Amino acid sequence: MAEPSAFERHRRRLLDLLIQQAYERRAVVLASGKPSNFYIDCKRVTLTAEGHFLVGWLFGALLSGGERVEAVGGLTMGADPLASAVATLSWLGPQPLEAFLVRKEPKGHGTGQWLEGGLGLRPGAKVAIVEDVVTTGGSTIKAIERARAAGLDVRRVVALVERGEGGRQAVEALAPLEALFGRADFPGAGEDAG
Repeated sequence: MAEPSAFERHRRRLLDLLIQQAYERRAVVLASGKPSNFYIDCKRVTLTAEGHFLVGWLFGALLSGGERVEAVGGLTMGADPLASAVATLSWLGPQPLEAFLVRKEPKGHGTGQWLEGGLGLRPGAKVAIVEDVVTTGGSTIKAIERARAAGLDVRRVVALVERGEGGRQAVEALAPLEALFGRADFPGAGEDAG
C-alpha cells in the first residue's frame, strides 16, 4: 500500500484534532438559528500552534492549485486564525499572501471601514474567502459581499467544514467553494439531518 501524501497526512491529523477537541454531539442552536446536535467550535483547534500550522499548510496547498489569489480573509472571528495561518505559512513559499479581516460592524471611528488588512489590498485584487464552518452560508456570503464592496475580486472560498445543510449551494451562487471536511467526516454527525 502506498504511503499517504503529506496533504493527506496533515488532513487526517487536523481531522483527528477537530474530532477530539472541537466536535460535540449535543443540542445547540447554530448561528443560522437552526437547531442541531452536531456542533463544532473550530477555534478550539485553529488557535493552537499545531492547528494553526495544519490549517495554514492545508489551505495553502488548496490555494496553490487553480486560480491564484493575492490575499485571504473572512468574517471575524472564525476566519481570523485561518487567514492568519495561511498568510504566515505562505511566507515560506514562492507567493506570500496578504491577510484581511471582515468586520461584523463597520469601524466605529476614523474611516468606518468594514475590512482590515495590509496596504497590499488594492481594488481589483484577487482574493479567497476563508471560513471555519459553512452551514447556511450566511457568514460566508456577508464576507464575500463586503469584500466585493471594498473593491476586491473574490475568486474562491475555502472552508474547514461544510455541514451539508444548503450552505454550499448558497455560497457557490457567488464563488466556488472547496471544503476540507464534510458532515460524514465526523462520527455520528450523519445521523443528524440538521
